[in-house]
Amino acid sequence: MKFIVSGKNIVVTDALRERAIKKVGKLDKYFQGDAEAQITMSVQKNRHIVEVTILFDGGLLRAEEDNQDMYASIDKVVDSLERQIRRNKTKLEKKFHGKGLKLEDVNFEEKDVDEEHNFKIVKTKRFAIKPMTVEEAVLQMNLLGHEFFMFSNAETQEANVVYRRKDGNYGLIEPEF
Repeated sequence: MKFIVSGKNIVVTDALRERAIKKVGKLDKYFQGDAEAQITMSVQKNRHIVEVTILFDGGLLRAEEDNQDMYASIDKVVDSLERQIRRNKTKLEKKFHGKGLKLEDVNFEEKDVDEEHNFKIVKTKRFAIKPMTVEEAVLQMNLLGHEFFMFSNAETQEANVVYRRKDGNYGLIEPEF
């Protein structure tokens, strides 16, 4: 596994870098070939945030955790990623069988694996997408009281999504081809 460790509003010490690589490196047993782990550490007020994105052949895993202590945040984010893999083992095997992941050799406890549950769509909404700017989309999202809003970007003519982040700011999702 290849590691990219970076920091925002924090200088990543050698001890932090080594700890993150050691902990996230334990997840290497779930991946085949070249997986890349992007580890980003940041500090906001008293929150020590660790975000890990693992890119592997055909897929992506992501988790973000925060705590008062950066080392605890690292431990929590690794536990979160492992929980995601465990919970979705069967679905991941079906989608990535033979490429990217190697889960057949890994045994999880029965209670941890979400074997039988399929994703159930309980409601479908249809609406006309009209071209608008990002600012108009954020305003529309806030007027509706939603956490996200899909729209056609007037500048790029592509489908985009704006969403409200945990920190109160907004994010924009754009397609990449």
